[in-house]
Amino acid sequence: QAMGMDVQMVPGKGPTFPEPLKEPEDLQRLQTKVDVGKELGYVFKAITLTRHKIEGKVPLIGFTGAPWTLMSYMIEGGGSNTHSKAKRWLYRHPESSHMLLRMLTDVIVEYLLGQVAAGAQALQVFESHAGILGPVEFKEFSLPYLRDIARRVKDKLKEAGQDVPMIVFAKDAHYGVEDLSQSNYEVVGLDWTIDPRSARHIGPTAVWEKNQKAELAPPVVSLNEQISDIVKRMLEGFGTRGYIANLGHGLYPDMDPENVGAFVEAVHQHSKQMIKQM
Repeated sequence: QAMGMDVQMVPGKGPTFPEPLKEPEDLQRLQTKVDVGKELGYVFKAITLTRHKIEGKVPLIGFTGAPWTLMSYMIEGGGSNTHSKAKRWLYRHPESSHMLLRMLTDVIVEYLLGQVAAGAQALQVFESHAGILGPVEFKEFSLPYLRDIARRVKDKLKEAGQDVPMIVFAKDAHYGVEDLSQSNYEVVGLDWTIDPRSARHIGPTAVWEKNQKAELAPPVVSLNEQISDIVKRMLEGFGTRGYIANLGHGLYPDMDPENVGAFVEAVHQHSKQMIKQM
């Protein structure tokens, strides 16, 4: 939106672009020099308001979509199962793809810095569509920009005497976990398909954030016990060091809030027991 594209949030469908990018020439439609404060000031105001309202009870996390994920939306015109149009750009127009990814990276850096100035106490970068890419494409069209975002944001914050932890979550990029653990982020988010023990082996000193889908467990007798068992296995896989339990890649409308509550309660319960046994 800040770069000049019309973005609409359609109920039941999500972000929609009525006029998506079709050819490299369409990049000329985009604003290359974006005044983030002017274009996205309403986001910063919302962050500041939220920071005041929560009164320090919990940390406030700012977030952004990553360049490849945003690029795929801009080309597909919205969500997609195959992302074939966006992937076609990578193969047919690699130079234009990198141009767009660099443009997005520049705006994202300023956007995240603006969120910190507005009150965000941590930042998360979502590469939601990482799993659409193969290992080779991920290393060329995603990873360099994820690293660049972290480096530039941290450098700017350091100049201002600030230090804000950053989280990177590349959904379904199991092949890139080791690279992500060395990409200048304090925390690496893992999706629910990655075994905790294998992640520990890859990055023994990294802080992991496990995105668990335990709250999707089917409605059966003793549902809370089933969720509790899933959480227990998850926690035991990571151990007691450098680990954050998370509720997955967002909550779906059909999720029962009571199941989500059972998940959170189980995390606290089993974590305390594991710490006592240390």
